[in-house]
Amino acid sequence: MSSIRDLKKDIDYLIYEVISDCFVYQGIHPDNKTEEVSSIINDAVNLRNDLIARVNNPDGKDNHKIVKAYYQAVRKDLIGGVDKLFSRLSAVSAPKKKK
Repeated sequence: MSSIRDLKKDIDYLIYEVISDCFVYQGIHPDNKTEEVSSIINDAVNLRNDLIARVNNPDGKDNHKIVKAYYQAVRKDLIGGVDKLFSRLSAVSAPKKKK
């Protein structure tokens, strides 16, 4: 099992990547869907804050199995949340189909 420090670094790194991609999109398309991209950035920051708070306050500190399962759930929520944020950004940046 990785350390808590590594988990926090993973959280910060992945959330930074989402935010970085949002800023790149806004830089390339400054007049296009800024509200939606800003919403993705806000959700990314909220996800980061929630996950860091969860890492800092684990459940069942006395039982190793409960703590291990707790941190695995945090990691799973991190991957799922980042995937949803990237999916939203992909949907925003997808070109509209012409008929």
